[in-house]
Amino acid sequence: MKRLVLIFCAALAIAFAGCSGNNAAELYETAQLEELQQNHEHAMSIYQEIIEKYPEGKHAENARARLSALKKEK
Repeated sequence: MKRLVLIFCAALAIAFAGCSGNNAAELYETAQLEELQQNHEHAMSIYQEIIEKYPEGKHAENARARLSALKKEK
């Protein structure tokens, strides 16, 4: 399972390498992958970035919820 996640992350990184900027959906997906890999600190920073850059979007609402949940786990 861990190997599959790593392969998926590598493919995702390659796919997004050509993108000029990260939109909310891309950032949210990246944060979720970071959570799957137990990189909670990095996921939290990405969720915070979503909240700051896209405060009114649906991804910001989800990011707030995930950020809150991760802070409670600490």
